[in-house]
Parts: sequence; structure tokens; C-alpha cells
Amino acid sequence: MNLKPISTEKAVMMIEKDNVLTFETDKNATKDLIKKEIEELFEVKVEKVRTHIRGSRKYAYVKLKKDFPAIDVATKIGIM
Repeated sequence: MNLKPISTEKAVMMIEKDNVLTFETDKNATKDLIKKEIEELFEVKVEKVRTHIRGSRKYAYVKLKKDFPAIDVATKIGIM
């Protein structure tokens, strides 16, 4: 699966305020598949995954559990 982190101003605000990471992903990726991929890739626990399809792109909003700060993951992948 192809996960591309989004680093817009809105995405950074969501990291700081809501503990949510934003990714652009494959259109055929399911929420369960996205959750599993994030948990394995970054060694975190995911609370919830929301998806949004706009045009030909699919975005995944991944809310992490309170024990895992999204800002740490964002720093690790170079968003922050």
C-alpha cells in the first residue's frame, strides 16, 4: 500500500490539536488495511480511521490512541 503523509497547515493543526495524522492513500485501501499498516509501520496503536475520497484521491485521517502522540510520529517521518 502507498501511504503519503500530508503536511499542509490544516494537517499540522490536526496533529497538534486532535492527535490525528493525515495520509494520501490508494483508492482501494480499506480502513482495516490502513490501520494495520500504520500500526506496523510506526509501532503505535490506532483509535480510529476516517477516509475521504475527493476526485481521484483518497485521504485517510488516522487518530492515534492517547498513549501515542502524533507529533512524535510526525517528527519521525519529517512532517514537523
